[in-house]
Formats: sequence, C-alpha cells, structure tokens
Amino acid sequence: MTANVAVETTPEIPLWNDPSHPVSARVDALIGAMTLQEKIAQLYGVWVGASANGGEVAPHQHDMEEAVDLDALLPSGLGQLTRPFGTAPVDPALGALSLLRTQTRITSANRFGIPAVAHEECLAGFAAWGATAYPVPLSWGATFDPDVIRRMAAAIGRDMRAVGVHQGLAPVLDVVRDARWGRVEETIGEDPYLVGTIGTAYVQGLESAGIVATLKHFVGYSASRAGRNLAPSSVGPRERADVLLPPFEMAIREGGARSVMHAYTDIDGVPAAADETLLTGLLRDTWGFDGTVVADYFGIAFLKTLHGVAGDFADAAGAALEAGVDIELPTVKTFGAPLAEAVAEGRVPEALIDRALRRVLAQKAELGLLDPDWSPVPPAFDGADLDDPEALRGKIDLDGPENRELAREIAEKAVVLLSNDGTLPLGRPRRIALVGPNATEPSAVLGCYSFPQHVGVKYPDIPVGIELPDLRASLTAEFPDAEITVVRGTGVDDGDLSGITEAVDTARDADIVVVALGDRAGLFGRGTSGEGCDAESLALPGAQQQLLDALLDSGTPVVTVLLAGRPYALGRAVEDSAAIVQSFFPGVAGTRAIAGVLSGRTNPSGRLPVSVPRTPGSQPTTYLGAPLAQASEVSNIDPTPAFGFGHGLTYTTFTWSDLTVDAEEAPTDGEFTASLTVRNTGERTGTEVVQLYLHDPVASVVQPVRRLVGYTRLDLEPGEERRVRVTVPADVASFTGRDGHRIVEPGDLELRLATSSTDTRLTATVTLTGPVRVVDHTRRFHAEFSVE
Repeated sequence: MTANVAVETTPEIPLWNDPSHPVSARVDALIGAMTLQEKIAQLYGVWVGASANGGEVAPHQHDMEEAVDLDALLPSGLGQLTRPFGTAPVDPALGALSLLRTQTRITSANRFGIPAVAHEECLAGFAAWGATAYPVPLSWGATFDPDVIRRMAAAIGRDMRAVGVHQGLAPVLDVVRDARWGRVEETIGEDPYLVGTIGTAYVQGLESAGIVATLKHFVGYSASRAGRNLAPSSVGPRERADVLLPPFEMAIREGGARSVMHAYTDIDGVPAAADETLLTGLLRDTWGFDGTVVADYFGIAFLKTLHGVAGDFADAAGAALEAGVDIELPTVKTFGAPLAEAVAEGRVPEALIDRALRRVLAQKAELGLLDPDWSPVPPAFDGADLDDPEALRGKIDLDGPENRELAREIAEKAVVLLSNDGTLPLGRPRRIALVGPNATEPSAVLGCYSFPQHVGVKYPDIPVGIELPDLRASLTAEFPDAEITVVRGTGVDDGDLSGITEAVDTARDADIVVVALGDRAGLFGRGTSGEGCDAESLALPGAQQQLLDALLDSGTPVVTVLLAGRPYALGRAVEDSAAIVQSFFPGVAGTRAIAGVLSGRTNPSGRLPVSVPRTPGSQPTTYLGAPLAQASEVSNIDPTPAFGFGHGLTYTTFTWSDLTVDAEEAPTDGEFTASLTVRNTGERTGTEVVQLYLHDPVASVVQPVRRLVGYTRLDLEPGEERRVRVTVPADVASFTGRDGHRIVEPGDLELRLATSSTDTRLTATVTLTGPVRVVDHTRRFHAEFSVE
C-alpha cells in the first residue's frame, strides 16, 4: 500500500460526488438518497479509545461514555472522529496511519463512501504527542500582536492538516469577567477588543491552512457566578451584547470561522445548547453564519442531567436541534437511538435533522470529503510505503525548528515586566538563589490543554515528547559564570512551610534571589489552574505568599517570577520586590524567554491582558468598570488593581508628544483622525505599545470609564521617533442602547492615548454631531493605526 492510492470510484459519478455541481445541489441530492439512520449518523462523533470509567478528559465523562460498537454504527456512516491524536500518546506518523485506516474503514462501510471529519484540540498548539506546546492564549493576549498569532495558528493548522485532521477546537473567545475562573489561562484577556483582534488573527491563520476553526464558548461561559466552572451566568442583555459577543462577531465576519461551539452554561435560566434565539436567531439569521454549530462535549446530554430542561435524552436532542446545534460531540449519546425513536414517535420533526445535515454535508463538500478523488492518505504520507508501520515511526515532526522559533518569538513578546527598581537586567551576578516550586518543574510552562498536562499525565511512563527546559536549566545557560543554588521552599499548593527557613538562609548568601511561583495546570481539581480548577480567592496557592514574604525579609533583592494561568495578588511584594516578571504558561521556549528578560538579552515588550489585583478578595472586577465600579467613598473596598490592563515596562524610555486632531467634530457616521509622535529616549531598542481608549462622559446608559478601541506595537531604535496616525470611526463608540439596538450617540468623547488602562499619556476631546445612528454587526470594528 503506497501513499498515492485514491479511493476507488465507479465510472458513473453520483451527483453528490461531482464537484462540477453547486454544493447545495450535491447536498440536496445526497440527503434525498439517505435513510433516516444515515442522516442521523452524520450528526454525531465517536470517541474511539476514550475511557468509560473516569472524568479524566471531559466533565461527567463517566456518566456519558459508553462502549461504542463501531461495526454496528459504521454501515450508517459517521459524522466526526473525536481526538484521534489527543486521546493517548502516539507517534504522529503511526497516529496518522491509524487515522488513515479508520477513515478507510468508515468509507468502505457506508454506502455513500463519506469519510468523517477528524477534529482535535489546538488551544496552545496541536494537542498531540510530540507537537510543539506554544504559549497559552493569555500569553497571546500579552503580545498585543495579532500578526505573530496568525503565523502561529497557520503553523498549527499545517501540522494538523499534514496528518489528516480537518477541524480544530479553538480559539476560546470568552472574555474574562472573574479571574477566579479556572479557564482564565485559555482566554485571551479581559477586554473584548483585544480578545476579538487576537482571536480573529488565530482564526485567519488556522483557516488559511484549511482547518475549520471552532469558536468557543458561545456564549457567557466566562461570566459564571463566583468564577465556578459551569455555574449559571448572571449576564444582562447589554453586557452580553457589548462585552461577550463582539469577539465572536469579529471572528466570524473578519476571520471566516466555519464552526461555533455552544457554551455549557445557562444565561437567565436558558442553557446555550437549547437557546434558539442565540444559535439561530442571532448567529444565523442576524449575523449570517452558515457554518456548523457543534456541541461542547456532552453538552446536549447535560440539558437533561445538569440543567434539568429535558425529561430524557430524546427531549435533549430535540431541544438542541431546534436551537441550532448540528453535531453532537464527543461521542454518540442523544443523537443516536433516542433521536431516532423521537422522530419515529413524532416528537422531533425530521425537518430539523435535514436542516442540520444540510450544514454538515455542505462543510464536508467544502473540505473535499465528497469528491470522487478524495483520499484518506494525509499529505505527510505522499509517496510513503504504508505497509511497514514501524518504518514510518518518527517520520513526522510536529515540533520542528520553525515551530520552536515561533514559540520563542511569542514567549518573548508575552513576558510582562510588571515592576523594576533598576535591578533588572541583572548583568553578571555571581551568586543566584533560585527558589520556589516552579524553579525546577519543566511542566510549569504548560497550560491544561497542552498534551502533556491534558493527556500525558495519565501515562507517566511515556516520555513527554518535547524538550521542556526548566528555569534552572535556562538560567544556567543564561548566566554560565554564576553559582546558582536551588531551593524549593514550598510546593505549588501543598502548604508545606518546612523548606522556607532553608530558602531564606540560601537567599542571604546570594547576590540576588529569583523566586519562581505560580500555578500547576491540570483538569478538574488536579491543578491550581485549568478547566475545573477554580480559585476561592486570588491569593497565591498554598504557602507561596509566606515563602515570598520570608524572602523579602532576607535582605537580598528579590526578583519575583510568575509562571501562572491567572493573575494573583502579591501582597507586599508589589512594593518590596526588586522586580516582578509575569509570564502566563509560556510554552516550550518559556523559561528561556524569562531568562532572556532577566539578563537583558531581551527587552520585555509584553503588556497585561488582565489586571493584576491588589488584594486577593477584590474580585470579580475588570478594568471595564463603570464609575461606581471604581474606588469611591460609598464602599470601603478598593478594587483598584496593583497593575492595570495593558501595563508593562521595558528597559528603555519613551516620550509621547504633539497630539493633533484633524477635526474636532464629526457626524455620527463619520470619523476622527489623530496623530502623535513617539520617541525612544533610552539607550536601547525597545517596543512601545500605543493603546487607544475611549471615554464617553455622558451616555444614555452607563458606560465603562474607559474601553480599548485600538492598539499598535511600535519598535524604535535609540533616539528614533515616529509619527503615529490613528483613524477613529464613530462606529467604535457604539453601544447597546435602552431599546436593545446598538447605537452611536451624538456628544463629546475623549480619545485617551495610553500605555495602559491606568496610564493615559495624551487626551483629545472630540464631538460627534447629528442624529442617533443605529449600527449592527457590519459596523467598523477598528481604530486604524498607521506609522509614518
């Protein structure tokens, strides 16, 4: 068997296999030839190899996962294959061969020869053994650089495509509303514009490689009460429209995303999986989305088991289909026998099945899966001999030099220097005390959806599959002449105090202390960050704060380094640390990126995608607060962050000057143009991130004090200055009015050009004139920057 073998076809090509006809005609013909069971079979996935006796991979998996008889299912066909690479460690080439053989089995068994769509997780890289683990999405946000994220996603997509995968379950477009939520690491940040622009870039990159990008979680998941996973979401229609929905609007309209995954949660008592106004009325009828809506894993069955809005699994299937869900994932449960019985009994109309099927088959046609020359052989096997599996082992590299270079670039751009009293860069220290639970832990750079943390932890005897230098190794390489003494001090969350005395003694004998604190990523309580790993407060886990405080008392300067999945309150360390370096699970190149910042080899350019709280109990709060959400005399609680959204220092200095506005007035359908000069006044090359915030002092509904409407990264040599021009359309001032319509109102606005949400450098007041104008999802999303 060689890699140039194609699927056999008959001399007469059926209409549905003929690419010369419109997709709609092909799909209609195929639906007309199908039995009910064949139709239903295209609407679910099967998870081969998933465990049925525990919740390791997905919530309540043990309640839902049942043995699947493939021999019984496959004659009717199959819609999707769930995680062929992300279920157990497998050499990529052998995994691709296994997928090829499974697809051959599927196409041979059903009378139309329709293959399945293979989907995988790709939140921080292709979630497969041996694939590059990139920084997590929170680090993407910290780069403020859509271009590098677009390039990363394209690389991820190419790797997935090369082994036969069609769909990726990313990006997460949830906007952080409460940092106690365990999945903060999976998000891009707390601002909808940042989430939208970075997320859209990821979609563009993935789709450019031919992979179907799946937006998740639609919508409201991140707004769960008290930051608890799957808890109900207390979100009003205006918060939903102005904060939670814009990233999805942008990624569909500008990114071309072809799939959406519904959220687990309910808003005001209506679960997303059964919300017809959301999945059909808004998503399809208003926004014009024509792709597929897939279920979050077991989410349809949860309508019965967790939400209690369905009496049985047939009711759950009917409610989801009526709402607009097309595909049940990860495996067949409600869309199998219960749905078939419900149709036979007249409880679910077959027309709903046909509606979903039309979208599923159209996407398969667009992917080429209905074409007569479709082959199950992935591009990576072109010309290979497939009869000798062992000869293929190691032939596919998912962690090549180009991938690792991209991972390095992103990790370096994502490191945020929060504070610095001049101690950094370190230069050539003689004695370094490296302390903390993340000092010698290679996995401290990985998020919960990286393969090693998501799946590999269940296979401790199998090598991790990628190079993961710990911080000790990277500091040793960065400071070869230094004596580095390592002391653990305490664990991430074990509360152990016994090692603190040794840590302090070591600190006193050193020239500098580097303390590595933060999180351990995991799932459902196995970590301090990750899905199902929610926090009661934003205090550092375990005894890490006690360790940090003791080191601050040692008399030796302390550089606090955080390898974490969420922001934490740092207590007195905010003022007393010599410097604070924040990194959000930065991936395979993460510790080298941190070491480069400490030495000064890299000039830090990351900016905070989430605010760092001053006190651990001041949540939930984000910078997008209205006036009464700020510190005031009516409450004794001060929610002012220690470091605000957008904050980040560098090793050089910049001046901003000469702000001009072309016209101080514009109609509500017009635009303003502002210009300013940015100059590098320091002694080394650096990056400034120019951020534009909008302040609306008087509006018909309460508005945030400030909100981000544009940004740009600006690289400048010492002494270099550039003129930055930004065009601000009136559309970016729109918000949801009292009647539920998005409007642009006349009146004064402040354009605040800033280095962060808490540091405005230049301000211009402009005025919108004319009538109130109604806008929709086709509005202009961006303030456009250009550099002269």
